[in-house]
Amino acid sequence: MKNQDKITFSRRNFIRTSALASGGLLIGFNFFTACKETAQPPVDITKLNFNDFNAFIKIADNGYVTIFSPNPEIGQGVKTSMPMIIAEELDVPWEHVSVAQGILDTNNYTRQVAGGSQSIRFGWDALRQTGATSKQMLINAAAAKWNVDASTCNASNGIIKNANGDELGYGDVVNDAAKLEIPENITLKSPKDYNIIGKDAINVDMEHIITGKPLFGLDYKTDGMTYVSVARPPAFGQKINSYDATAAKSVNGVSEVVQFGDKIAVLASSTWAAMKGKKALKIDWANDSTLENTSDHNKELNKILDSNSLDVRREDGNVKKAFAQADKLIERTYESPFLPHNCMEPMNFYANVTTDKVHLVGPIQTPAGTARRIANLIDRNEEDIHLEMTRMGGGFGRRLYGDFALEAAEISNITKQPVKVVFSREDDMAAGIYRPAIKYRIKASIKDGKVTGYHLKEAAINSNMYGLIPNFFPAGAIENYKVETGNYRSNITTGAWRAPYTNFLAFAEQSFFDELAEELNVDAVQLRLDLLSNVEDGKDPSIEYSAKRMIDTIKLAAKKSNWGNSSSGIYQGFAAYYSHNTHVAEVVDVSLENGKPKVEKVTVAVDCGIVVNPTGAKNQIEGGVIDGIGHAMYGDFSFENGKPQDVNFNTYRLIRMKETPIVETYFVENELSPTGLGEPGLPPAGGALANAIKAATGQILTKQPFIKELNSRKTDLSA
Repeated sequence: MKNQDKITFSRRNFIRTSALASGGLLIGFNFFTACKETAQPPVDITKLNFNDFNAFIKIADNGYVTIFSPNPEIGQGVKTSMPMIIAEELDVPWEHVSVAQGILDTNNYTRQVAGGSQSIRFGWDALRQTGATSKQMLINAAAAKWNVDASTCNASNGIIKNANGDELGYGDVVNDAAKLEIPENITLKSPKDYNIIGKDAINVDMEHIITGKPLFGLDYKTDGMTYVSVARPPAFGQKINSYDATAAKSVNGVSEVVQFGDKIAVLASSTWAAMKGKKALKIDWANDSTLENTSDHNKELNKILDSNSLDVRREDGNVKKAFAQADKLIERTYESPFLPHNCMEPMNFYANVTTDKVHLVGPIQTPAGTARRIANLIDRNEEDIHLEMTRMGGGFGRRLYGDFALEAAEISNITKQPVKVVFSREDDMAAGIYRPAIKYRIKASIKDGKVTGYHLKEAAINSNMYGLIPNFFPAGAIENYKVETGNYRSNITTGAWRAPYTNFLAFAEQSFFDELAEELNVDAVQLRLDLLSNVEDGKDPSIEYSAKRMIDTIKLAAKKSNWGNSSSGIYQGFAAYYSHNTHVAEVVDVSLENGKPKVEKVTVAVDCGIVVNPTGAKNQIEGGVIDGIGHAMYGDFSFENGKPQDVNFNTYRLIRMKETPIVETYFVENELSPTGLGEPGLPPAGGALANAIKAATGQILTKQPFIKELNSRKTDLSA
């Protein structure tokens, strides 16, 4: 990473750049919830006189700083880590920083999105520039007061000093500094000089979280607000024929029942009354299109895999020739079901549409896009939209779509009152949007003890892998390589689910590589290293991953997990995968308890560049690993006549507390710009687990959930 000697940009660019992407930070946040271990802060920031310095920073007379963050917080930790980046370059003590969630502001911010594990990656440079530029302006203001050259002054811990030993705090010069021209040249810190970045910081929302103070969308309420429960078609492919709301209106607390599109909204004084009123509705649903079944989906996906007319996404060499000349061919088909997101906090949103403005509040990953859609839906100008983001109790891609926010806005526009739409768990699981069901067929050729050809076919519901994925490993590592895709159009709504496509593809490919290693009589880790040695970084610009970084990550995982030398009774499985710009390798340790595999430990090595907040980074990796293992092992979801067969946790199996393994995370140390962590830890988990189970039981797993396949073979993994 360059140390960045000089940067030049105008005041306008300073404001815009600072807000860049998941980047510019404008977070204002209550000091009581700042990253502190003390029960009570020494200063009550609510009584401080803060001065606006720029669009991102406020500085109080005593030097305390408020940093505003525009990006949605869904548990990925950006509300803590992004302010840390500004504070580092601003050179202010972290304990003097307060953080607050910014509102949707398309004038001062860009990419106010939580998705794709891109917030830190896109914000890194802009946030550092914001902090460093602000610091230089404060120094320049102090130098003017002293009538000395700014180059003779320096700043540290919120204090500016000159060569004579004179001192001024940031608060002493903030008003003067804000009037100055943006400096043309700034110097960014070298990583060796970091005091905040790379140090553990407690989640800035921790105090609110553990004490149950209002923070999430479900916590938000206003005077006069009406709660809404929405009746939606119970099956995909149905619409309303007629309905009778007489019984619903007689429920105590229900105030109104309105139809909008093929949905019916029940408005009431409480969520309980609204949901009870919805259950009392008598609705005649009519079939509008095909009512689909999982069994039919399986047949259609198999037809796609058998087809010779798929879309070619990448093709190197001549796979057909390699197969024809092979000593041996190996082929497997891997299957995964639809999956719901199951966020801890069900979907919800507040809307109050008036003639003056449209006031929106709630948990949303795409505030700008959602605001535009609402403006179009109710025929308002985007300037009328005022959207406030709350913390989210999970997102995983589900809150990208904003359908629940549009419902709230439409209902408020119809009824002319402030409303809050709240999903029940059943609503959440039955209304979509799901991870698409996918099948992969992988075929490889072996010639003279080497892998010479690799052909991957993807058959998916509604959509296929996004364009970069065919350029992930093993692209470039195998001379003859081909990726093809095809999809079946379904009326079941699908979308992004944590680590889209790679959440399952990584399992399929990494399981397949273990079979190749066994066939070649080569250690599983060594096979990956051998293949990566065929890749010269930078030679093919279309290759997304770095072979060198992946090799270093694999070696770290192997070392820390004691790969190949595990203790008696422990069976290990390995997987390595690149996604969302981050390289991850994982080793799963499995034991046999009463003949049943039990996941004991997962060792994870990660190269995500500079780690901003180690505590937050580890939390993301551990959460992703457990999520990956849980869904690979237990996640199952099917449809019968267009209707989901599981709509609550009494039938939908999730990983349980006693089933979660120890997760040990290690980071490859370097000074490269940071990349994402919310998603990359999940994809390798399923493959490493499948390979460990194979080592323990000898059984090759090709279908998720694993427990279903194992049970069908009389191997019971249920607790």
